Amino acid sequence: MHGVGEMLHDRPLAGLTVLDFSQYLAGPSCALRLADFGARVIKVERPDGGDACRSLYLADLGFDQDSALFHAINRGKESYTADLKDSRDLDAVKRLVARADVLIHNFRPGIMDRIGLGWEDVALLNPRLIYAGVSGYGPDGPWRDRPGQDLLIQSLSGIAWLSGEGAGPPVPAGMSITDMMAGAQLCQGILALLVRRGVRGTGGKVDVSLIETAIDLQFEHLAVHLNREEGMPARSEVANGNVYLAAPYGIYATSDGYLALAMTRVDRLGEVIGLDELGRFPADRWFADRDAIKTLLRDHFLTATTTDWLAMLAPAGIWAAPVLDWPALMAEPGFAVLNAVQTVQSPDGAELRLTRCPVRFDDQILRSPRPAPRLGADRATIDREFAA
Repeated sequence: MHGVGEMLHDRPLAGLTVLDFSQYLAGPSCALRLADFGARVIKVERPDGGDACRSLYLADLGFDQDSALFHAINRGKESYTADLKDSRDLDAVKRLVARADVLIHNFRPGIMDRIGLGWEDVALLNPRLIYAGVSGYGPDGPWRDRPGQDLLIQSLSGIAWLSGEGAGPPVPAGMSITDMMAGAQLCQGILALLVRRGVRGTGGKVDVSLIETAIDLQFEHLAVHLNREEGMPARSEVANGNVYLAAPYGIYATSDGYLALAMTRVDRLGEVIGLDELGRFPADRWFADRDAIKTLLRDHFLTATTTDWLAMLAPAGIWAAPVLDWPALMAEPGFAVLNAVQTVQSPDGAELRLTRCPVRFDDQILRSPRPAPRLGADRATIDREFAA
């Protein structure tokens, strides 16, 4: 039973219709958030297999005919199958476009124009439409037709280089951060244009790319790099956490686990943990001598447990945290109070546990019990509705 605040008609985007032509992660994650906010999302898929993510299995985990990953980013949507190369299907899709509020796609630059669903085409059909595109590398330039894949983007953009220690190899993030952030950026752009439409009454076009998203993700570091005459900054040889932050910032092994230390005064830290040697480093050397400082900390932290160190650090107001794996995180009271997990149910009663929308409106947690749609499950119903 769901409370009033969790009903779709009470959410901010209730009454809006979104056509989601996108596949994989970036575009669908944007459409997912719009669905969480109350929009009706119709996923337009090819009849032969649909979104390629339906068959993209992680750890061989499936649910209700498709991959669990597909359900994680397409829950709560409807599925409409159409062969966009077929004139009858294309006409049917154009009927949807004429009455929709938002269209999302992640086709390579030029594809939607060739189909007849480019911005200029759809603006004639529906001047109030918000037209949202996500690409790998933007509409122009020598990279525009390259595969827009997250690991490749992390590698090209410098993100993978930021992680790892000293002269070690680049280390990419363990999840698709540029895909998900591009989806979030696209969602922001759509919401901004919906606000403008409410004022001016006209639609608009918004585009993001994975590479521009990856560059923007590094704005803090690039702001320094672009304004100093230097090459690449050095990564710490020990406990690298941020190429521009001084010791002790980083993660350290303890006798039974790992401990993360954020920004803090090195001299104060030495007093709290009983490492007097840290007192010989003046404040103006905490960056230049960070590897020497971190080496002392690395050896010292191995002498006690994570719990022991936190018992000293927390009362002293030093920013520190244990490094948790997922089982340990989910055993924490702080995780339990978040109610971060929801259950969706397939038509035959099977259940899948997924994360929920992280945004709250009017203090209400947003949940959606509906899984991702089966391929083409809603076409007949939608055709009847939009033919009226």
